[in-house]
Amino acid sequence: MNRELLSEYKNKDEKMLLAQILDKAENANKKNKIEYTDFLDMAQVELVQKFIKKQEIKNYISYGGYEDAERKIFVFYPEKFNEQVVEKNLVNIVQIIRIKLPDDLNGKYTHRDYLGGVMKLGVKREKIGDIIVESDGADIIVSKEITKFLLENLGELTRFSKSTITIENIQDLRKVEVRKEELEIIVSSLRLDNVISELARCSRNKALEIINMERVFINFQVETKKTKQIKAGDIITIRGKGRFVIKELVGQTKSGRTILKIEKFV
Repeated sequence: MNRELLSEYKNKDEKMLLAQILDKAENANKKNKIEYTDFLDMAQVELVQKFIKKQEIKNYISYGGYEDAERKIFVFYPEKFNEQVVEKNLVNIVQIIRIKLPDDLNGKYTHRDYLGGVMKLGVKREKIGDIIVESDGADIIVSKEITKFLLENLGELTRFSKSTITIENIQDLRKVEVRKEELEIIVSSLRLDNVISELARCSRNKALEIINMERVFINFQVETKKTKQIKAGDIITIRGKGRFVIKELVGQTKSGRTILKIEKFV
C-alpha cells in the first residue's frame, strides 16, 4: 500500500481518516483478523471509496445495515477470509437498539428526537449509524460496543421513560422502504444557491447560510461554492432537509427560467 498518496490530501481530517483506513487494511492482513471503522457519513464514505480504489485494496466491504444506508462502516479482512465469512461476523460488530413508544406517543418523535436522546448520553456520533423511524418507534443502528450502555441508560431520559427498549440483531432490522416523490421546481439559473433555495423552500440568504455551514452535499461531497452549476443526475443532500436527485432539465418558462424535475427521498 502506498502511503505517499496521503500527501495529496491537504485537509487534516481527511488525511487522518485515510491514514486510519490504511492502518486497518494493513492490520487485517498482518494480524489475520477483521478490522473495521466507526460509522462514516456520506462524504467520508465517498472519500474512502475513492482512496481504496487508488490503493487497489480488494478485501473489504462497506456496510450500514441495509442497501441504501447513508452512514456506513468499512470492514477489512485478511486474504484467507471471504465476504461470506465477514458477513457472518457483522453481528459482532453492529447491532440495533429498538425503541417502541407507548401508544400515546405514536407519531410524535422524529429522527432528531432519537439522535438527540442518544447523543445526550455522551455517545459520539461516529458510533451511531442510520436511524429507521416509524410511527411507533425506531431502530437505531449502532456499534455493538455501546448497545448495553444504551439499553441501561436510554430509559432514564424523560422522552423514552415509558418506552420499551431492546437490543436486536442487525438481521432483524425493520424493513426499510425507500420512498420517493417527484416534483418540479423553477429556478432562475442552475447555480447551487438558486437550487438550494427552491429545494429547501427558503430565501436566497438562508440558502447561502446553509451552504456556508457545510450542510450541502453534491454527489456525497461537501460543496460550499454558491456558483457551482447543477446538472442532471446530481444527487443533492441538504442536511436537515433531505436528499434530492436532479432527474431532468425539463425546459424553460417563457421568462427564461429553468424547470427541473426532482426526485425527493421522503
